[in-house]
Amino acid sequence: MVRGISVAGARRFVSNALRAGPSFARCPFKGAKFPLQSRSLNIAVEGCCHGELDAIYLHIKHLETKYNYKVDALLICGDFQAMRNKEDVENMACPTKYKVLGGFHQYYTGKKKAPMMTIVIGGNHEASNYMWELYHGGWLAPNIYFLGHAGCIQLNGIRIAGISGIYNENHYKLGSYERQPLDRSTMRSIYHTREYNINRLSLLSPPSIFLSHDWPQAIEQYGDTDGLLKKSPHFRHDIQANTLGSPPLLHLMKTLKPEWWFSGHMHVRFEATYPHEKSTTKFLALDKCLEGREFLEVIQFPVASCPAPDLKPKLTLSYDPEWLAITRVFNPYLSRRKIQWPLPGTDDARKKVARELEWVTAAFPTPEDLEVERVQEFVKTVPGPQENRWARRVSGDDGNPQTVAFCEALEIENRIRDQGGPPPRRNSPTEHVQVRRYKK
Repeated sequence: MVRGISVAGARRFVSNALRAGPSFARCPFKGAKFPLQSRSLNIAVEGCCHGELDAIYLHIKHLETKYNYKVDALLICGDFQAMRNKEDVENMACPTKYKVLGGFHQYYTGKKKAPMMTIVIGGNHEASNYMWELYHGGWLAPNIYFLGHAGCIQLNGIRIAGISGIYNENHYKLGSYERQPLDRSTMRSIYHTREYNINRLSLLSPPSIFLSHDWPQAIEQYGDTDGLLKKSPHFRHDIQANTLGSPPLLHLMKTLKPEWWFSGHMHVRFEATYPHEKSTTKFLALDKCLEGREFLEVIQFPVASCPAPDLKPKLTLSYDPEWLAITRVFNPYLSRRKIQWPLPGTDDARKKVARELEWVTAAFPTPEDLEVERVQEFVKTVPGPQENRWARRVSGDDGNPQTVAFCEALEIENRIRDQGGPPPRRNSPTEHVQVRRYKK
């Protein structure tokens, strides 16, 4: 984690022009008023946050004032650093000099509230203990939603999928064996992407947006490689060795064919267009939040439905039914040991997902039933840095209440709970587990 710019410094940012889909073409803004489409959302995308939420929100406010438009939502591509207190700081993997509390705790405790819907993934510098509690996704703070270690949600029908962490071949095929409290080794392995999550995501139908911290392997070959090397000459060796980026993410890009793919991690802005047989994926990587850096873009996305042609739609964050079905299929295979059990083959998994999708449709029959806030509500589970450190922790033996509620809603075993010590007794994906039915 590199310390970001101060809020005062954010006031001096020179704004990037709004970039509107479906192309990267720069909008000239010659008129006094930006011509908003009636059926669209303006979504800001940020690279690496590094705990600088105040500076990011202030920069967006500056853009809104300067160009006379409204940003509806913010996506952050990792290194979010959701530190609630000093204990969380100690769970972040980075050199000691960078272990800084940051500003997130003010949003967590309610002193501040995110001014817009904010959706984030994790990177390799995180409060890994907190993000593990919300493995399936959940509210890190009011109006700030974590997509989970892998996940897919819908924002007014716009499908946003993503994966947290970075690739490490030594841990890729392992189970999620890490236990609290994390040590120097597990503090790092816990954010390494697993084949388990890549397999789950590969079963999705194409999303509109995909978020990752890592870049897909070889994506630099589909943009201005020479320009990238001028900005970041230290990439040359990895590019020549074809080791820049994550091989599993390249597989996902080829499989999912999303319209847009956003990444962070490399601390440089880079755009590319990846060709598929009948479509393309627009790739955009963004920098970290520092003055004079290209760390944020605003892109306009069409919305399928709107209550009236002259009104902006109300923002609604909903579960993706297909992802809920995938979660039900794969939950028994979530290993809490180093050994990952064999995962179902693609054809078999698709058949199981189709069956579980029928269950999801019956359990969540209306769009309102799929709204995230119907199932998960933000709960402050530990005290903030200025609060009584002896305050009772809300998380019990079953873990974070949001994860408990999610598992009950899907009628799946809560395999995320972590009491330390040996793994849970139920470890075989073939064992049947009875779960109390969730009551709406």
